Amino acid sequence: MKRPELIPGTKKRPELLIPASSPEVLKTAVIFGADAVYIGGEAYGLRAKAKNFSMEDMKQSILFAHSHGVKVYVTANILAHNKDLLGVEAYFRELREIKPDALIIADPGVFRIAQKICPEIEIHISTQANNTNYGTYQFWYDQGVKRVVSARELSLSEIREIRTHIPEEMEIETFVHGAMCISYSGRCLLSNYFTGRDANQGACTHPCRWKYAVVEESRPGQYLPVYENERGTYIFNSKDLCMIEHIPELIEAGIDSFKIEGRMKTALYVATVARTYRKAIDDYLTSPDLYRQHMPWYLDQISNCTYRQFTTGFFFGKPDQESQIYDSNTYVKEYTYLGIVNAHDEAGRSILEQRNKFTVGETIEIMKPGGENLPARVLAIYDDTGVPMESAPHPKQTLHVELSAKTDPFDILRREE
Repeated sequence: MKRPELIPGTKKRPELLIPASSPEVLKTAVIFGADAVYIGGEAYGLRAKAKNFSMEDMKQSILFAHSHGVKVYVTANILAHNKDLLGVEAYFRELREIKPDALIIADPGVFRIAQKICPEIEIHISTQANNTNYGTYQFWYDQGVKRVVSARELSLSEIREIRTHIPEEMEIETFVHGAMCISYSGRCLLSNYFTGRDANQGACTHPCRWKYAVVEESRPGQYLPVYENERGTYIFNSKDLCMIEHIPELIEAGIDSFKIEGRMKTALYVATVARTYRKAIDDYLTSPDLYRQHMPWYLDQISNCTYRQFTTGFFFGKPDQESQIYDSNTYVKEYTYLGIVNAHDEAGRSILEQRNKFTVGETIEIMKPGGENLPARVLAIYDDTGVPMESAPHPKQTLHVELSAKTDPFDILRREE
């Protein structure tokens, strides 16, 4: 996909960095506008519950991404214990052979192993390393690091100051969209304390989304609910970050890579966020007026995937009570993900792996990478042996679907709720 020329006064075109939980989602990210994708292997990343990538998955995914001019970064950002180090060394020897574009690392011990085993692979320092000042950036630059992921607690003014104190070729990567962790730079102990599953080892159970009560010291065992409404209050539950309205400020601050959170999310989420930010960035680089004109479209589209209301996080000052959601731990859900078009059969029907139920006769939507959303009536559904079906109730079943509108490979089918 050809990118627009830079507007006068803009030094760099920011990278759009998209998460992927599986090879299918990686392909979606690539087709829907990512400049780079970050993924996790089966160990040593902070999303152990994600589907993640086998070594063969990674190899094929990197080849696919590179064939489309897209980079792939692999997370290895656990805070390692002694027992992890030998395994990390073996893992990096395997990664050296499949040549990802960068490793995302938080732990200095893991960093040293990466430098020894695969010095030819770029290293990016994870947000988990608490990168809150330009001295930290300068330290990592002196160790040979090209890119540091800023702590989420930084304001735009602090990022601008970092930019003025580090070498021009050093890159700043910053989260601009997605779920916000309640703990400092994501270094949370709640999950490990409550369940024995360590968030810093990739096994977070998200206790920040649970409902809590208060116990007073002199009355043990007496639970005092903290009422926000009849369902209680979710005192650790942050709104989701969204900076789609602030692309100019992000670029002006000197951020090189706009990072989207979501390595546990579906292809529909990834497609929606990637497509919306891709268009917003490209529109702004083409013309700030065009960016402003299309703002209603960005805001409408970005709300089409699941989210927990939106906030600008720490970018414009410390968040207040308006950045929390006290009455619910659930997402807002406007669309249901039905599947991705993989190919077409001899009759021209769309072949897909079904993800949620839909039926013959209902109207769904075809979501295209270029920005179009086409309504389509489901005319017929067949299983992979050619037997007609009235509905598609079984997740991950291969289907041949006749629609009233034309589809292309990688189009996403969704239903408005």
